Amino acid sequence: MIDKKKLIGEERRKQILHWLQSAETPLTGNELAERAHVSRQVIVGDITLLKARGVPIMATSQGYVYMNVQDSGHVERIVACSHPPDQTKEELLLLVDLGVLVKDVRIEHPVYGDLTASIMVSNRKEALQFLEKINETNAAYLSELTEGVHLHTLSAKESATLDEAEQALRHAGFLLE
Repeated sequence: MIDKKKLIGEERRKQILHWLQSAETPLTGNELAERAHVSRQVIVGDITLLKARGVPIMATSQGYVYMNVQDSGHVERIVACSHPPDQTKEELLLLVDLGVLVKDVRIEHPVYGDLTASIMVSNRKEALQFLEKINETNAAYLSELTEGVHLHTLSAKESATLDEAEQALRHAGFLLE
């Protein structure tokens, strides 16, 4: 019989970091909890502690990702968009189909200031999973707090791809200018 050793405290956080750094895809809190033989809530606390120490971990709709800062090689651009919630799918698919990574969505809230949420979708499958999670949880889009106005941080290998994305957003009527 294999002994499932429960990882404790700092040892567990070191192992979580190792798993995230080694992963080629996002790891969910449930996956990490299963590996460490603890609850998902313990993992959430561990991730919070690691982030507080400056470890570049990002929570995405697909799971946790270690953000390897040296492999960037991409260009980024922030674009301002506006559309109703029912056009979010069209906006995301338009962008990922052009080869753009949609890193986040950001709004300027009148009370809380800048609110940013990670999206991290770069293909149709990820975009559809993100949208499915929104629907399953009955979550509201951040842009609903600002009557559809929001910012996205976009990333691509070349600035020409971002130029094409901006043009496509403009053509669709999503780009705020």
